[in-house]
Amino acid sequence: MGVTLAYETWGEGTRPLVLLHGFTGNRTSFDHLRPLLSKAVKAIAVDLPGHGQTPLTQRKGREGFIETVEAVVELVEKLGVPSVDLLGYSMGARIALGAALHKPERFGRLILESGSPGLHRRMERAERRESDGRLATLLRAQGVDAFVEHWESQPMFDSLKRLPPERLAALRERRKSCTVEGLTGALGRLGLGFQPDYWPELHSQRLPTLLLTGALDEKFTLIARKMATELPVVWRHTFPDCGHAPHLEVPEDYASEVLSFLHTPWYEAPEFEVHL
Repeated sequence: MGVTLAYETWGEGTRPLVLLHGFTGNRTSFDHLRPLLSKAVKAIAVDLPGHGQTPLTQRKGREGFIETVEAVVELVEKLGVPSVDLLGYSMGARIALGAALHKPERFGRLILESGSPGLHRRMERAERRESDGRLATLLRAQGVDAFVEHWESQPMFDSLKRLPPERLAALRERRKSCTVEGLTGALGRLGLGFQPDYWPELHSQRLPTLLLTGALDEKFTLIARKMATELPVVWRHTFPDCGHAPHLEVPEDYASEVLSFLHTPWYEAPEFEVHL
């Protein structure tokens, strides 16, 4: 039996939107967007395995990643609606892409923020697993607080230091609420080194897709540009003077892009009521 994802819902809109957070996050990671999105969507904010109230998957490594992808699809099926839109950030974006490729008929539109389709070469995946293994060792040796300090010191997070004090405090509290077991387990299941290589499948992913990145995050902006050349129906936006987490750094502009994308009439779909 696969893992069951904990979640909560918010918003008064009729359009279901599943929200998948990044590593060290949880279902509250998008709470600051509630005033900006609530009128348009019915959000289903998920705790991914090892985070919040969702336990780790039984399987480890690549199989654990696939089990998580399947759990997202199973959650959508339990909601009992024709289709949902799917938004993921970083780790959550990678899982969202996997879910969209696994069961595209369950989803309407796909929003990927600072995500990656995976690593091409076996050696690259092995190197990433070794790197994540060192992070897990640091976690076990020094605990969550020390790990969070190390995690936040990465250059791609530098621009987060400019967040308003209350939003920065909420981010750190959320990260430090994680457990050693949860984070080490997530590294051993949901890390990039265990993710399947989805690059060869992008051309067959025909859901309308929005790719969001920050201009200061050159690595993931380049990945998004490459993804945009492979995806058949794609819209890409890069936020200026912004790093790896635009949803935190420029929430108003971020919400505007998301809503504009969701309302773009590429495909006409019937309105439906959602009761969650």
